Amino acid sequence: MRNVLVGVIALTLCTLGSVVFATSDKALLYGGAGQGRVIFDGRLHASRGLVCKDCHSAIFDTKKKALMTMDDHFKAVACFTCHDGTKVFNDCEKCHRKL
Repeated sequence: MRNVLVGVIALTLCTLGSVVFATSDKALLYGGAGQGRVIFDGRLHASRGLVCKDCHSAIFDTKKKALMTMDDHFKAVACFTCHDGTKVFNDCEKCHRKL
């Protein structure tokens, strides 16, 4: 009986942990390399029907890092896998903002 109780508690904590670290309800701010700060709004992406795993592990690591080069902006990598100007916008000003 004790093993079952420990298992239920462990499962509950794992579930709560994944909710606490989910970013679909948060906005993240990145430096933007002098072009204006880049804001990633998880809520906006979630409102379009995306879930975290659609990008994380499929396109990005699950770390909160945006290590992109200027060359990446012209390849189908990172954000530009979708933000290619065809599937989704790729206007500089929509992501890079002077704050």
